[in-house]
Amino acid sequence: MSQQSQIELSWPILLSPIGVAIVIIGLFSLLKEPQRQHFSAIFLAGAGAAYLSGGFGLWEFGFCAIITLLAYQGLRHYRAIATGWVLHTCWDIAHHYYGNPIIPFSATSSIGCAVCDLGLAAWYWMGAPQLFSSRLLKKAP
Repeated sequence: MSQQSQIELSWPILLSPIGVAIVIIGLFSLLKEPQRQHFSAIFLAGAGAAYLSGGFGLWEFGFCAIITLLAYQGLRHYRAIATGWVLHTCWDIAHHYYGNPIIPFSATSSIGCAVCDLGLAAWYWMGAPQLFSSRLLKKAP
């Protein structure tokens, strides 16, 4: 395989996905359990299919199947969701260097996705804790 990405990585390219991860985590933490865990598992399953035409042929289907199994396990175990995001990070890096980017018109989208995915994986590894106090979520009288 030949290396695809010739774009030099910069701090904005690597830091902006951290902001995306923070927004996703913030929004997902608004969900109450078990909806947070169930929606997170569905979200992971969708991410597993993101690269189906990413340039690795049948390997893309195998990866999608593995992520789907982890998403199913994630309905009961947050660590399975975290593991899925770590694997997706590895797949992102492989696509950044050797496959097609996740967003066809953005050459650095896969490496950005890798950074975001690691942030998500860390949060899920901790059990996807709620970020906001329940008092903040209730409407004032």
